[in-house]
Amino acid sequence: MARLMFFHGAGGYVEDRVLVDGLSDALGIAPTMPQLPDEDMSYESWAGPVRSYMRELDPEDIVVAHSFGASILLRVLAEKRWDVPTRATLLAMPDWGPDGWDVPEYAFSGPEPEAALSLHHCRDDEVVDFTHLSLHAARLPSARLVEHPSGGHQFLGMIGAIAADVSGQ
Repeated sequence: MARLMFFHGAGGYVEDRVLVDGLSDALGIAPTMPQLPDEDMSYESWAGPVRSYMRELDPEDIVVAHSFGASILLRVLAEKRWDVPTRATLLAMPDWGPDGWDVPEYAFSGPEPEAALSLHHCRDDEVVDFTHLSLHAARLPSARLVEHPSGGHQFLGMIGAIAADVSGQ
């Protein structure tokens, strides 16, 4: 049976619980959301656990990451060829390049991962400006871009749309 693997955002283990629980309920599958280390925000401190969890995935598992967790997952996916996941959904992902938040440690420079990517962003995101979506579109030309008119950084009211996308409906 499929699982939902969810990587939370920075400081978002508790805050993102509403998002992961909503997706879990909408998809009818159990979630796994490891608590990533807020006390050490270095790339490797987060990437190490993400890599470990990625190795445990089965082909039918669904992978979703939010905000900072999405940034880390994107880079981990680009590090090497992963058999799974074959696709991943990245929510409200910041761009860390010079035109975004300009933090080289987190910036994605490619190559584009082999997994099919869906990038979701709400126009009224109060944390990661909506313009970050177009910055990612330039670096990830094969990604599916999904714009939501509202929902803020936590995608309030958008769970059904995200669930439909990740389930392929």
